[in-house]
Amino acid sequence: MFIDINDLRINYIDEGEDNGRGIILLLHGWGSNITLFKNIVDMLSSHMRVVAPDMAGFGESDEPKKPWCVDDYVDFIGTFCKKLGIVPTVVLGHSFGGRVIIKAVTREKPVLTPEKIILTDSAGIKPKQSVSSKIKTRTYKMGKAVMSTAPMKKLFPDAVENMRNKRGSADYLAASPVMRATLVKVVNEDLTYLLPEIKQSTLLIWGDKDDATPLSDGVKMSELIKDSGLVTIEGAGHYAFLEGWYTFSRVLASFLDIK
Repeated sequence: MFIDINDLRINYIDEGEDNGRGIILLLHGWGSNITLFKNIVDMLSSHMRVVAPDMAGFGESDEPKKPWCVDDYVDFIGTFCKKLGIVPTVVLGHSFGGRVIIKAVTREKPVLTPEKIILTDSAGIKPKQSVSSKIKTRTYKMGKAVMSTAPMKKLFPDAVENMRNKRGSADYLAASPVMRATLVKVVNEDLTYLLPEIKQSTLLIWGDKDDATPLSDGVKMSELIKDSGLVTIEGAGHYAFLEGWYTFSRVLASFLDIK
């Protein structure tokens, strides 16, 4: 299904009925899309209404017309829910989707007001840079500044792009110029200070082998979110809801009181 949000064509799924259990909103991670939520949708749609958008710039949805920050995605989700006329009672976010949820529920006027939150391998805590990493970053910025001057660009037109390719992450390199700039804005925002402001009962599910948002992030979130609990799935990486589906589904069913 498609819906227009601020002149962007947005793909989404809307399956199941309320049945007295409410609505769950699923928000995917960076570089991902709603197709990865198939197991969750199939499991929950017979018990409650399940809604999940391909967020702007991902899946089959249009890209933003200019680089977005986390707050832009929060506004986007708010508009999406209003257009559908829904007030989610549960929200589930993976990775980047968790980052959006953290901001959406802690605004002075919350964009989302769920009863329960599920964060799986969630982003939101900015990693500390090691000394060597800081040196590499400074060296890269200095080199980029030099190679961006008119004379150097004329002599070495591909130099800056080659530097980006050697240094950039897979997500960064795979993105369009607009989404690259969006990624930079998103990952540089640390939401740790907002975690104590989360009032909802929060389930944290983490893969112990996650190397994108490490388990230490989940531990920190469980310490800072007052009403929270952390479940670790052994052997799973950043996609615990796929790699550890059996355990994930059992924990999810228990938290949502689904039999």
